[in-house]
Amino acid sequence: MLSHEQIWSAIDALAQRYGFTASGLARKAGLDATTFNRSKRVGPDGRERWPSTESIAKILAATGASLDEFMSVVMRRGPAPSRTIPLIGFAQAGSGGVFDADGFPVGAGWEEVAFPGVADEKAYALEIAGDSMLPLYRDGDTIIVSPNATVRRGDRVVVKTAEGEVLVKQLRRQTARTVELASLNPEQADRVLGLSEIAFMARVVWASQ
Repeated sequence: MLSHEQIWSAIDALAQRYGFTASGLARKAGLDATTFNRSKRVGPDGRERWPSTESIAKILAATGASLDEFMSVVMRRGPAPSRTIPLIGFAQAGSGGVFDADGFPVGAGWEEVAFPGVADEKAYALEIAGDSMLPLYRDGDTIIVSPNATVRRGDRVVVKTAEGEVLVKQLRRQTARTVELASLNPEQADRVLGLSEIAFMARVVWASQ
């Protein structure tokens, strides 16, 4: 039988795995920021409060984690198996031959970094260069990109244009014809791109901040 402590500890661990605080994960999942606070886990009368199945479903959708991954954390089956993913420099990402038509990294000879927390076999690391994404991402920061993760409004995304420009923005809105991207740096302009101008768009699932 699962315990109250197991479930809440798993939520905390999953949040940390994907680069969130408990409140940050709640916001990402579309919930009140205090939903996962420790003060909410026990009622005023001392009774234990359990997260709803709806909340857990929203956590999985927000992180891209599978139910099996969540249950592995709940049951404490041990850390995720060690794996490495390609590390691509920001300037390198804009050149040809790095990605296929679906936005998956191709080729060989990449540097690699160890990162066990992403289930997507096509995930890769992108090293930020320059200060165009301040204050969120600094020069030298590493972000983890998951091409297979579902992209939703409000997600941070990596976009490569058909002309080879690589952008890291926040998805503000997507229509049948255009994609509206908000800049992470208030001094940089937002962008609106036609779908025909975009080679691929992939979700950022973690950052080494």
